[in-house]
Amino acid sequence: VAHRADGTGERASEADTIVPTPTQKHSICMVSDFFYPNMGGVESHIYQLSQCLMEKGHKVVIATHAYGRRKGVRYLTGGLKVYYLPLQVMYNQSTATSCFHSLPLLRCVFVREAVTVVHAHSSFSAMAHDALFHAKTMGLNTVFTDHSLFGFADMSSVLTNKLLTVSLCDTTHIVCVSYTSKENTVLRAALDPRIVSVIPNAVDPTDFTPDPARAPRGRITVVVISRLVYRKGIDLLGGIIPELCLRHPDLDFLIGGEGPKRIVLEEVREKYQLHDRVRLLGALEHREVRDVLVQGHIFLNTSLTEAFCMAIVEGASCGLQVVSTRVGGIPEVLPDDLILLCDPTVRSLSDGLEAVIGRLRRGAVASPAAVHARVRSLYTWRDVAERTEKVYDRVCVEEVLPLAGRLLRLRDHCGGVAGSIFAFVAVLNFLFLLLLRWLVPDQGMDRALDASGPQALWGPPQRDPPAEEAGEGSQPQRDPWSDGAPTAEGPLV
Repeated sequence: VAHRADGTGERASEADTIVPTPTQKHSICMVSDFFYPNMGGVESHIYQLSQCLMEKGHKVVIATHAYGRRKGVRYLTGGLKVYYLPLQVMYNQSTATSCFHSLPLLRCVFVREAVTVVHAHSSFSAMAHDALFHAKTMGLNTVFTDHSLFGFADMSSVLTNKLLTVSLCDTTHIVCVSYTSKENTVLRAALDPRIVSVIPNAVDPTDFTPDPARAPRGRITVVVISRLVYRKGIDLLGGIIPELCLRHPDLDFLIGGEGPKRIVLEEVREKYQLHDRVRLLGALEHREVRDVLVQGHIFLNTSLTEAFCMAIVEGASCGLQVVSTRVGGIPEVLPDDLILLCDPTVRSLSDGLEAVIGRLRRGAVASPAAVHARVRSLYTWRDVAERTEKVYDRVCVEEVLPLAGRLLRLRDHCGGVAGSIFAFVAVLNFLFLLLLRWLVPDQGMDRALDASGPQALWGPPQRDPPAEEAGEGSQPQRDPWSDGAPTAEGPLV
């Protein structure tokens, strides 16, 4: 009996058994609206996971939408191929969806790259849901990773949850980044918990190393790096700053990030004349995050909801003392001796910061090097890749539902009205696929050259930041994200 893919070590039931095939190599297509040059947790997760899977000998390609002039095919470090598809962005970097306009493009990618597993990311990504829908129509194995928590009461959550129910009801396997996220996803999409695994995020310890010499002496600096939006608790931060600055004349705040709630922090800084003690750095590049973190002593996270907070892992990896709200999956992320959890209120967070400030003054905290050594052993991308590989091994031995089975599953799982509507859409999608196969047969489509995997033309991937692009068949050259760089295969239109 195999171990669970979430690494819990529990004995699996027959339905939850993974059939190991150590020599099997997969051809994986990661799909999401969110990828470089956009920056964020999902983007970093996809990139780092892809690099580690390529290290293990798997073929990985990524499909996302075009970003400005970045269209067609690009290559990143180690031969990671990215398809920037010409799809229209609707809102917040998410594409418009009709379930049909993306089928010709995604079919082209899946067929040319001989994809065996389609791995979609993020509930917010319309392109991810489209890819799942089309992959099932084409008979491909599907995996979905959910990176977010949702509520159940407001209209936005109700509509999103219904879409997720339709999208995941016949998806082969689902991955969540924390146990809280698993419970949330199972309830929202009415899923069988046995097909949902927990695989956490990770951090590259070489990117987030401590440097105590950079932190100011004689003063204490609290670092906050976050999108400045409501769900990140920026209103709480606005209440904490004046109270603690009044109590501690040697306390400073260093805040990185951008968003609509920046005005709240600017008003607080102006009202209490804290311009020399509260620095707003604005949006940060990923490579700049570590240089900001090492300038502080305490990392503060005020989020109101989180599935898995990567920021606190990065802060701890840089040796900072971490203070965070006790919400979502955050209590699962770090051991109790590396984080101080507080209720999401101004009073509780202020008390937590007071306690950590007192420890710093007494010298009763672990050294940054010791904290970094603890964190680097907790989360590694190679461990995440190994667990994800087990999921791929499992889904590849499971049967993909034929059209008749999909229609029954949609009707039974999604209700009479929504189920019937999406069953009709699935039939139309299948007929459209037949038309495309008649117009351009699969056998007549050119197979792409492999930049990764067992038949790779390039060498093994190097674990570097994503700063390379090159033409097909040649080793990538250093080019830090030049939008004017030529593509290897030209725009995909």
